Amino acid sequence: MEFTAREIADLLQGVCEGNPEVRVSQLAKIEEATKGTMTFLANPAYTNHIYSTEASIILVRDDFQPEKDIQGTLIRVKDPYGALAHLLEIYKKNTPEKTGLSELAFVSPKAEVSNSAYIGEFAYVGDGAVVGKNVRIFPHAYIGDNVHIGDNTTLYSGVRIYDNSRIGAHCTIHSNVVIGADGFGFAPQTDNHYKKVAQIGNVIVEDHVEIGAGTAIDRATLGSTIIQRGVKLDNLIQIGHNVVIGENTVMAAQCGVAGSSKIGKNCMIGGQVGISGHLIIGNDVKIAAQTGISSSIKGGQIVMGSPAMEASRYKKSFVYFRNFEKLVKRIDELEKEIKKLKSS
Repeated sequence: MEFTAREIADLLQGVCEGNPEVRVSQLAKIEEATKGTMTFLANPAYTNHIYSTEASIILVRDDFQPEKDIQGTLIRVKDPYGALAHLLEIYKKNTPEKTGLSELAFVSPKAEVSNSAYIGEFAYVGDGAVVGKNVRIFPHAYIGDNVHIGDNTTLYSGVRIYDNSRIGAHCTIHSNVVIGADGFGFAPQTDNHYKKVAQIGNVIVEDHVEIGAGTAIDRATLGSTIIQRGVKLDNLIQIGHNVVIGENTVMAAQCGVAGSSKIGKNCMIGGQVGISGHLIIGNDVKIAAQTGISSSIKGGQIVMGSPAMEASRYKKSFVYFRNFEKLVKRIDELEKEIKKLKSS
């Protein structure tokens, strides 16, 4: 499909600057764009590319001031990245979606499946499962007994959802996610062996949650592991049993959260962060990548380092970390001088 700059500007409530009738049919990165494509400038680090890009249409901030001539037509919007996300959402909605129940899928006669749902080849839906309207379950997914899946949720190939889990509406769960596997519960015995503690709780994933590929969320020992509304989890994340993650918190790849920790609302957690068990992380906390969290954190803090400390303190301390060898050498020299003075 082709769109003119005028049509896109009207859709985004933006201001068109240049030829309003120029047409585009594809989106492209600003450094790779060619004629007939649209791109965007959201990160100032890419500003130099706007003067050489061949894109026909470029989304920019409404306060952008060019320093040179630009070939393409500009569409000025308040938030270029947000505008792009809106366009991509519209594009995706116009992409034909798979429908119907494959003859090669297994759906228990005791399951309740909406007529508008799609279930692909070799998917399995167990006894008592409930699959809502417009749910899409791609091939080789496993839906255990008594699992509930809300309307408009998508489960990609290879997703495994264990018995009694609850998945909300408008969720996206990417390939090879495992929801509801046993929590890591083993009781040490006197003979140095470990006795497995039965994990009889479940996992609750609320509405508008997205979970990246390869992530695992363990069922609770008792009660529920809860991923609250609007949470976004990246790929390859481990969430332990009885963890609660608050609304609209985002977590980057390779993080691990040990059992029974509670994470507040609107937190931003960088990649490879490790959070110990039984901690409380307040609302609006920001945690830098590769931080190790071994104690609870009050709301609104920005922390980094391992063990974690307040970010500004860490940055000041890091100056000394980098010069540690020099500082030790100076101390050794001073101690030698002191010894000489004492001996004299």
